[in-house]
Amino acid sequence: MSAAQGRVGRAPASRELDVFTSAPRLETERLIMRSFTRADLDAHAQKLANPDVVRHLGGQLFNREDSWRRLTMAVGQWPLLGYGYWAVEDKATGLMVGEVGFADFERGMTPDISGAPEMGWVFDTSAHGKGLAGEAARAALDWIDATYAPPEITAIISIENAKSMRLAERLGFTREPDAIYRDELIALFRRTR
Repeated sequence: MSAAQGRVGRAPASRELDVFTSAPRLETERLIMRSFTRADLDAHAQKLANPDVVRHLGGQLFNREDSWRRLTMAVGQWPLLGYGYWAVEDKATGLMVGEVGFADFERGMTPDISGAPEMGWVFDTSAHGKGLAGEAARAALDWIDATYAPPEITAIISIENAKSMRLAERLGFTREPDAIYRDELIALFRRTR
């Protein structure tokens, strides 16, 4: 898909940007990053029903309905904000192994991070330890930098998730003082241009 395809000619609030209606297809050496489809629900639900995957996402297993809601949220951010989440597919296996991208969840947290793209990633345990999350996240950051050049990008990470914190630092994020989200401490990271 060319950069001009899949866009709507209206701007998100207070920004003069074109808005993508769906995730543009990106490819890395080992991955295809693409829009989620209905066919991804089984793999997505299986990933979010794994205790090792969700322990840093609040610890609660996602049922199929909640997984569907999360998938549709990933798709729905694109036409609203011009960015969102990609389904990440392993080229070698053809399997959807994770998700990576940006959102604005309008979180009621202190400090307030709404208005800036918030980066996140969630990968199936089959992808852990292979560098796939870093590869996908670097491609997503390259895309948003080239497309919108936001002055800052945030990320919030569970205090216990040392692996994701190390990845955030490798991606150029700096840890800020911890934030409060849903009455709990959460690690806040910021990447500025």
